[in-house]
Amino acid sequence: MVVSGSPGQWWVLFRAGNSVTGIFGVILGAILATQGIPEGEYATITALHAFSVMTFMFSWNALNDVMDIEIDAVNRPDRPLPSGEISLFSARLGVCITGLSSLISMIAAGFIASQGKIGLENWIPALAIWSIALLLLANYESSHSIFLGLKDRGLPGNFAISLAVGLVILFGAAGVSKPFDHRAISVFIVGFLYNFSREIVKDIEDMGGDKGRNTLAMTSGPDKARMIAWIILLITLASLLLPFAPVLGIFEDWQAIFVVPAVISLLMVKTRLFASEDHFAQMLIKRSMQMGLAAFLVISLLP
Repeated sequence: MVVSGSPGQWWVLFRAGNSVTGIFGVILGAILATQGIPEGEYATITALHAFSVMTFMFSWNALNDVMDIEIDAVNRPDRPLPSGEISLFSARLGVCITGLSSLISMIAAGFIASQGKIGLENWIPALAIWSIALLLLANYESSHSIFLGLKDRGLPGNFAISLAVGLVILFGAAGVSKPFDHRAISVFIVGFLYNFSREIVKDIEDMGGDKGRNTLAMTSGPDKARMIAWIILLITLASLLLPFAPVLGIFEDWQAIFVVPAVISLLMVKTRLFASEDHFAQMLIKRSMQMGLAAFLVISLLP
């Protein structure tokens, strides 16, 4: 069969804009852990890890669209699969190719670590994090009896996908042999909480096509889901500011000025959220997260 779809449609299917942010996450984790730009073998492994994350996210996003084709026919009929711009065969092939690319990148990174000064034993935590993300993917998307089928289980599904996204930061830190760096861990928590709240709001936005799914919005109602999302955002706000507390000593207290734009954007979410402007609210959450992570990058590069 002939592979269908224009480059633009594949960009949409892979959600390439979001997936490319995976590259940023890996680089951010590496820079946080080293407090500078990785060099030598660490630079090479960081690049391979970044490519692995990007293609992993390509594969996950395409698989998600394959599994959600009937839901998207209601909620997003203009997406590549329900619109017919890309065939199911082509999408499945894309899932396989990008997933294999991610695996090959990991094998290459492991080989470089084993043959150089880093040592395979110091790279194993990175493999463990990648494997956890793969298990989260399987348990999120698959309805097979051996998996948990988290996608249709409301908050556990939101938790799983948010954890996978947050782990990108730790994956970057693990690539420079510092998976437990306190700076990387603090930013991992921030990224996880941002994504957790946003996933809940996105489920509210998708209620029209989610009949039969046990999302929080479907089981508890949109108002309760919005309240829970806002509570998580308040915890996110605390996680964004606490690393600058002198008693913790993670970042310098004066550096908190760099996250002020993210804080302002986060606080703006409440008005939109409780006005039932769910799409605008989740986009504000995304913008706040991007500004917050960018701030941590700038802070880590300061002399």
